[in-house]
Amino acid sequence: MLKKSFKLISPILFFILFSCEGDPVNVSSDLGIASPVKLESSDTTVVILEDYFLDKADVLGVNLPEGWTFEFSDQKDSLLIYSKNTRGQLFNIRFETVGGSMDVLSIGSIKKPVRLSLADDNYSVVKLKGEMTNWNLVEGSLEDGNWNFEFLLNPNAFQYLFVTDGKELLDPTNELQADNGSGGVNSLLDLRPSKVELADYPVLQTSHYAGANVFINVSGSQEGLEYFPYLDNLFLDYEVEDSILSVKLPTVHGKTKLRVFAKNKSGLSNDIMVPVHDGKILRDPEALGLTDYEAQVMYFTLVDRFYNGNPSNDEPLDDPRLYDKANYQGGDIAGITEKIRSGYFNDLGINSIWLSPITQNPVGAFQEYIEPQNFYSGYHGYWPISSSKIDHRFGTDEEMYELIRVAHKNDIAILLDYVCNHVHEQHPIIKNNPSYATGFMLEDGRRNLRLWDEQRLTTWFDEFLPSLDLENPQVVDLQVDSTMYWIQKFDLDGFRHDATKHIPLDFWRKLTRRLKEDRVSKGKKVYQIGETYGSRDLVNSYIGSGLLDSQFDFNLYFDSRSSFALQEPSMQVVADALEQSLSYYGHHNTMGYMTGNHDQARFISYAGGALRMDEDPRAAGFEREVGVGDPIAYRKLQLMTAFYLSIPGVPTIFYGDEIGIPGANDPDNRDMMIFDELDQKQLETKAMTSKMVNLRRNSMSLIYGDTRIVDSGDDYIILERRYFDEISYCIFNKGVSSKTFSIKTDNNTRSMTFVRQISAGEKLIQNEAQVTLSLEPWSFEIIQSK
Repeated sequence: MLKKSFKLISPILFFILFSCEGDPVNVSSDLGIASPVKLESSDTTVVILEDYFLDKADVLGVNLPEGWTFEFSDQKDSLLIYSKNTRGQLFNIRFETVGGSMDVLSIGSIKKPVRLSLADDNYSVVKLKGEMTNWNLVEGSLEDGNWNFEFLLNPNAFQYLFVTDGKELLDPTNELQADNGSGGVNSLLDLRPSKVELADYPVLQTSHYAGANVFINVSGSQEGLEYFPYLDNLFLDYEVEDSILSVKLPTVHGKTKLRVFAKNKSGLSNDIMVPVHDGKILRDPEALGLTDYEAQVMYFTLVDRFYNGNPSNDEPLDDPRLYDKANYQGGDIAGITEKIRSGYFNDLGINSIWLSPITQNPVGAFQEYIEPQNFYSGYHGYWPISSSKIDHRFGTDEEMYELIRVAHKNDIAILLDYVCNHVHEQHPIIKNNPSYATGFMLEDGRRNLRLWDEQRLTTWFDEFLPSLDLENPQVVDLQVDSTMYWIQKFDLDGFRHDATKHIPLDFWRKLTRRLKEDRVSKGKKVYQIGETYGSRDLVNSYIGSGLLDSQFDFNLYFDSRSSFALQEPSMQVVADALEQSLSYYGHHNTMGYMTGNHDQARFISYAGGALRMDEDPRAAGFEREVGVGDPIAYRKLQLMTAFYLSIPGVPTIFYGDEIGIPGANDPDNRDMMIFDELDQKQLETKAMTSKMVNLRRNSMSLIYGDTRIVDSGDDYIILERRYFDEISYCIFNKGVSSKTFSIKTDNNTRSMTFVRQISAGEKLIQNEAQVTLSLEPWSFEIIQSK
């Protein structure tokens, strides 16, 4: 029997010495739980103190393990950590402050150097684009007959293509390929560890608790194994005996979270998160509130297309150039309030509503510059001409106040979609200050239009939509002030931030700083979720203390959309994508996992074959009526929705996906919401969505459970979510025939009784060795321990 204990003993060596025995240690910060410091692959990591503290002057000293070199910057606003090798490192940083001490986990980079090469064939120039370059073109170097490309990459999978003299080319030396989500394939660089290697990685799993003592099962190699348990921002003492980690919770009043991390010689573990109320493990999901973001189920309403609650403000444009679906349809703020009152969202299980932008948009139609140069109105809200006025076609200040009041009365959070990146040309900010826009013409004579990745921080969305120069301090102050105006006036619960990746990090840092000063430090938490199409590295760079809470995970969305809609690619692609997202964002992230959104064609039309992956989805919506197609698409939609409701994060339902509204891309995907005269398939889909959402909301294992992929194959995936003795097995079958699944039980689950939650009357066979059930084609089941 091996037993050892650990207490965090602060070394005496500080950059400045300030603490003495008996100083208070902060369990919670006024700014919430500190996200881990991400150590850079380079020699120096810069930790910006105001990301973690309201006043950087409160930081008196810092405490790092022996062997690490550090110093404060000359301005005393940053901590500089030096190391020649941060790979795979995990350690605690203890900050000594005027209020006591605060502990922050530090996670080392696991990137490694990689070279890709293409044999020369008399090319003039060879470039590469892929997920590792955010799909920007990078030029290779010609050496010894090969065009070489050097990268520093995480051990994950990356799609890419060579571009030889302007022509795209798959890597001829790499047989691995991946679906590109548009009916084609890209080459795939797979740096992920093998199953044999992964078997040595540490795996943490909640086991049981007795009073204040919490026990965590640990598997994997014991070599170099270290543990890092925290209660909010307090590093906890622990003991280890026979591969069981035990920690004792201090008696702390209020809501806190236990988090546990580990590492060994092979790599990093998954992370554990357990909510703790008044020093006790939380078991009742009804005790979770609107600021327990892991428990959110979000619903995205496009205001103009949801429900018309006040016909007196209807003002569609009288313009024959406008396609009907590109005009105002009459939805408004009062309509959303009415549906909250009616119980629509409560019945569905929704506790968070994301509103599309409501600021004043222009009165008139504008022509898109790209072919076929269609005309659009600003019904969607993303063309602001005011930073402080509600669009008169959506409602009034009084109606917005009423929406917030009614939502909060019904325990529903309200997030506002706010546009900081650009304005419409009629906006006073740009009419009075043309220099506040980024450059429209590039040095090479091209127009800076929709160069999403090449000119990521400056590109315009259209000729009449100038992007703002958010590296100009005056512009930054104006946009931060305007964002703060909305949350101060209407007591919002958070923001969905449009076009996140097109805005410099310093802007998000300044906005988040203001939110902390004005709201968070006064007990009013604010949830911020961003929109970034790009690699997981780019997405993750905007997340953390001092930045955003999360972003929507488009990488997992695109992989799962293809796999759930079609017979190919396989469900193994979904399993791999989920593993990658968990490794990047954590096993208890608050990323958004959506059934669809306003910029993507409706999933159900892909799933039913009414829309092809390899066609232009926007053109299709103008050329023909895009419906559902094969009715099996409803089963596929239910399957994908249930998957998002079974994984960590914030499942997000795009309005209409709960009933299967079809459509091609914008604006065809933005039909008016349907509430009445639903057909049988729509009613079944809505009932299944409601059933699954409410199961999620009432299961601690589906909210905070440890996540493990039990098994996956071409047409199935099995997940385990475990929260102590509450266990959920989530089984998804996209096969074209019925399939029988057997799940092996272990010492902890052998004595448990499991029940089917979705098809309660269907057969479930259980013995000491396994649990067995059958699933119909394109169906799923959640079985839970009683």
